[in-house]
Amino acid sequence: MTVSRFQGSKVLGVLASVSLAAMSLSAGASQFDPAERGDVRGLVDEMAEQGIPRGWLEDALRDARYQQGVLDAMAGAAERRLRWDEYREIFLKPERIQRGVAFIEAHRGAFERAEAEYGVPPEMIAAIIGVETSYGRFMGSHRVLDSLATLAFHHPSRGGFFRGELAAFLDITHEQGVDPGELMGSYAGAMGYPQFIPTSYRAYAVDFDDDGLRDLWTNPVDAIGSVANYFAEHGWRREQPIYQEAEGPDSPPDGIEFNRAAKPPGVKMAALASAGVTPDQDVSGDELVLPLALDVAGGDWRYRIGYHNFYVITRYNHSHLYGMAVTELAEAIADARKLDVHWLEAVSSDVEDGS
Repeated sequence: MTVSRFQGSKVLGVLASVSLAAMSLSAGASQFDPAERGDVRGLVDEMAEQGIPRGWLEDALRDARYQQGVLDAMAGAAERRLRWDEYREIFLKPERIQRGVAFIEAHRGAFERAEAEYGVPPEMIAAIIGVETSYGRFMGSHRVLDSLATLAFHHPSRGGFFRGELAAFLDITHEQGVDPGELMGSYAGAMGYPQFIPTSYRAYAVDFDDDGLRDLWTNPVDAIGSVANYFAEHGWRREQPIYQEAEGPDSPPDGIEFNRAAKPPGVKMAALASAGVTPDQDVSGDELVLPLALDVAGGDWRYRIGYHNFYVITRYNHSHLYGMAVTELAEAIADARKLDVHWLEAVSSDVEDGS
């Protein structure tokens, strides 16, 4: 899945890029040879103690290559903030909706079993995969090994985090007999149909087709089950609402924390109503909710009330815009599937009538 964006300042990003670019000029053929770097050797020592052959680890890390572009991408990830309508437009396109319908139909059995076992609707699972990789069409253009090694040993502030991701990646590839140098992903090391980072892969990926491998790179069935498992493990509530529409003032009122990313519902409905934000259906004043304020063109605002399941979606990506885009894509896929069913029913009825 997608890593939370690095929120460093532009100044820090520029300085880091300049210093690291200079470092890359003096680099040899192998940037991460454990024989030459104590920090890399330390990782090998730790993982060898866990039972992974030292020679395999050393060969894998010698094959890793420093990528300045990965660091530049991380430093520039605090890009211009998009309005809700701009962000929505990226993902709520007719072709993505129709591909979601087709993806569900192509793997109907897996989606139905995932819903039965984990309680997550097919459209929600498909929407995650649709937003992340357009149903497996775009899984990333960076070697995961290069990205994670670069970030683990050269990122100015998050090296420790990415060192853990690199270790998890090496563990997964060794366990599954995969060449770590052949796997592609995002610049931040997210992988496969659902773009799990390696620690999430290790924790939540499931072998949903029982072939002995948890394969999120080439196996859509495993990806479907794994996304559903991720949601279930983070507390998805079967057949419970995600959000509802609300009305509010011309601009978000003070004193209310809107758009809480990856935090449980924590604002009482009564407090939100007192501030002028009211849902389109009655909600108990004692209920804890997630107030959402979505800015659109013209300086206008759209208000919504998020519930626990919305919080679960934002555990996948720590952005309220992401959570809302996934939700609306899932709704659009569900609507399109109903239209397809109605069309097929109409055709069947015409045939039966002899018309």
